[in-house]
Amino acid sequence: MSEEVLIRHCSPTLAGMKTGNLFSVAYTDEKELRDELRAFNRRFVSKGLRIVPLRRRENRALLYLYRPKKLADDLQEPSARKVLKDHGYSPECPARCVTNLRQRLCSNADFPHEVGLFLGYPPEDVCGFIALGAANCKCVGCWKVYGDEAAAKKTFAKYKKCTAVYCSQWANGTSIERLIVAD
Repeated sequence: MSEEVLIRHCSPTLAGMKTGNLFSVAYTDEKELRDELRAFNRRFVSKGLRIVPLRRRENRALLYLYRPKKLADDLQEPSARKVLKDHGYSPECPARCVTNLRQRLCSNADFPHEVGLFLGYPPEDVCGFIALGAANCKCVGCWKVYGDEAAAKKTFAKYKKCTAVYCSQWANGTSIERLIVAD
């Protein structure tokens, strides 16, 4: 897993703007992947980041980079708690929620729609997608918006700008350590 992949796919989380990101990487050796993830976690846990594999299929791993403190805060929002409880999660224990998400991803062919709560998406948009599917959304950006379209568009623009700035800074030699904003 290269730092470039992290910068390209996870800049808003690295910057502390977003709870988490999902991204996929190819791997050839499972032990090597585990070692890389452990090394990343040792380097950056002090900055409030954690990375875990959620699913492995055909030499690809779906990874979740997130900020545990931010996730804990997000999962305490009343409508997020209700969605999680309705889907069998225990929102009072965020680490257990991540484990449950991993289990749901590995046991179901369908992608669990509540995953948006783990990425920092507004609960009203996650609920809208669960209720309506892809239909009747107001707009599409990083996620499908069913609630506050203006706020979502501002957030999409901030994430896009953050990614552009981080990619540029990294390409110009700024280390990932310097780019990561600590909790």
